[in-house]
Amino acid sequence: MVEQTNRKASVIQDTEGNKVVVINDIVFKGKRSIEWDKVEKYLKQFVGKSFSISGDNEIIHVGSELPSEYAGSLYTKKLKGMEAKAKANAAQAIPEIIEIADHATFEDNRKPKHGRNAKNGWYRYDTRFALPVYSDDGSVERYNIFHGQLLIRHASSGKKYLYDILEIKKETGKSCQT
Repeated sequence: MVEQTNRKASVIQDTEGNKVVVINDIVFKGKRSIEWDKVEKYLKQFVGKSFSISGDNEIIHVGSELPSEYAGSLYTKKLKGMEAKAKANAAQAIPEIIEIADHATFEDNRKPKHGRNAKNGWYRYDTRFALPVYSDDGSVERYNIFHGQLLIRHASSGKKYLYDILEIKKETGKSCQT
């Protein structure tokens, strides 16, 4: 389990028994766009750390490439609106998002350049997180639930590294109260 001191995220179960990371604050705000340089800087605190996926006990490392890839990938550059805000704020809960990941699928390298850094291919894990929706008076009205996929690079050393979070989508019709 992830240490919860000074953290604004916790793991809960939804009504169907599935784990969801509840992020209790919106740190990266923006009406028009996200300041991805601030997200990148924030993510640097996780570099060099490792976290365990509770379901299969895989150790996922955070390498030095995560902050720039997470904040500057082609996927991130295409994000707009709610999905961009969700990805930016998911950065607050990287340990918990890794902890609850499940349903691993393997894929081979798609591009020749990946043979250097992901010699053993890639894994994708599903994960879920919830972000608060505030009412006009500033109180939390509900939480929107999002689904995403962790992209894990499997290096020649045998270690697995978090590379990015992709495919972030709001789960329609799903929100939770805490």
